[in-house]
Amino acid sequence: MNAFTRNTALLACLFLGGIASAQENGQPVNDSNTPLHLLKPAYRVGYGVVSADDIKQDMDRVLRYLQGNTPTHVTDSRTGERITDYARIDRHAQLERGAFRLASYEWGVTYSAMQAAYEATGDKAYQDYVYERFRFLAEVAPYFRKAYEKEGDIDPQMRQILMPKALDDAGAVCAAMLKAQLKGAKLPVDDLIDNYFDFIINKEYRLDDGTFARNRPYHNSVWLDDMFMGIPAVALMGSYDESKRQTYYDEAVKQIRQFADRMFVSEKGLFRHGWVEGMTDHPAFHWGRANGWAILTMCEVLDVLPENYEGREDILNLLRAHVRGLAACQSKDGFWHQLLDRNDSYLETSATALYVYCMAHAINKGWIDAMAYGPVVQLGWHAVSSAINEKGEVEGVCVGTGMGFDPAFYYYRPVNVYAAHGYGPVIWAGAEMICLLKQQHPRSNDSAVLFYRTPQQTEKPIFNEE
Repeated sequence: MNAFTRNTALLACLFLGGIASAQENGQPVNDSNTPLHLLKPAYRVGYGVVSADDIKQDMDRVLRYLQGNTPTHVTDSRTGERITDYARIDRHAQLERGAFRLASYEWGVTYSAMQAAYEATGDKAYQDYVYERFRFLAEVAPYFRKAYEKEGDIDPQMRQILMPKALDDAGAVCAAMLKAQLKGAKLPVDDLIDNYFDFIINKEYRLDDGTFARNRPYHNSVWLDDMFMGIPAVALMGSYDESKRQTYYDEAVKQIRQFADRMFVSEKGLFRHGWVEGMTDHPAFHWGRANGWAILTMCEVLDVLPENYEGREDILNLLRAHVRGLAACQSKDGFWHQLLDRNDSYLETSATALYVYCMAHAINKGWIDAMAYGPVVQLGWHAVSSAINEKGEVEGVCVGTGMGFDPAFYYYRPVNVYAAHGYGPVIWAGAEMICLLKQQHPRSNDSAVLFYRTPQQTEKPIFNEE
């Protein structure tokens, strides 16, 4: 036993025995009778090494909540009666209303997350959630299309699927469906994929150089959100349609580069939310969730592009710079702020969950250092876990947010448990944390959570790495 080990053992004995002795004698705990640096801090959210079982319990609670709040039925909007004979679908038919829409971009994220959860845990309930809803949407879509062609109007949720008007309507759900098919699901969603992708690649508004853009709030506005709303589906299509693989891979790389040229603020390692062609200056509001969409896009594209593909290294370097910028903004309780560089803005859950997923994924892929960023994601998961209530609802999530050019717009955006943006990121973060714990070996050492490449067998509270 070396001197350090002897001293550590002695400190542990003093810590446990000293407090008990002082309390028995009615003495205050002080520097003479207790190693004060081993006292348990009063963390507000949580700290320490988490287990895969605890993470899975959190995820399962969210899954059960979503299973009960996203039904797969068609009803008559006038009577509430369920329509089981889809030939009866007309302009009065609608998807049964649950708490969330089945084909919004937020649910595209949720479908991708559920597939990742199945792969991480082997629990088929996550895969079934996705496949059941994809089959349902594919089955009813032709009947709603016929109703529209005959009557000129249908349920807005189905109109969003069949006649997308923005990347929000198409990209995330298309990407999730592509992932399922690429995994061999053989679901009847090819027509839906083709319809979504036709809008993304052929009909979405663009700048002259091809960058995805919008005409709100100003003409030729670039939204950081649209990195995720469009680019991952393009990259995945490169794997799905081998005849156009290089075309779509090149398009994905080009889009990321052009978004970054306009919107990445290198001195902070963060993206601005919006960029408008013709503005003399470009205000930089570093909105949390939009930065989450940006780093998620890079992870999605890096997963698809082959090693040594032209431009892949540039995306990898951009991701690393972004990780450094994000890590520097994490709050003391593990959350990130609504405006990342403004600590008086509120703590926001969906962005936090996106960063936990993306950083954990980057560690698992070997893109960033586990020793440097493992503790960041561990602390972030504690924050995410604390936002899941007993019902399985996700709290502290900013509602849908447009583009603003003043701080008050972002500071005062409402939060709501029915903001759908939180659920997919939370499931995705949990799934990737479980994968992380299979590869890495976090331990508490001198009260700090540290990540080790090999298991540390000692039970000492302070130890040298073995």
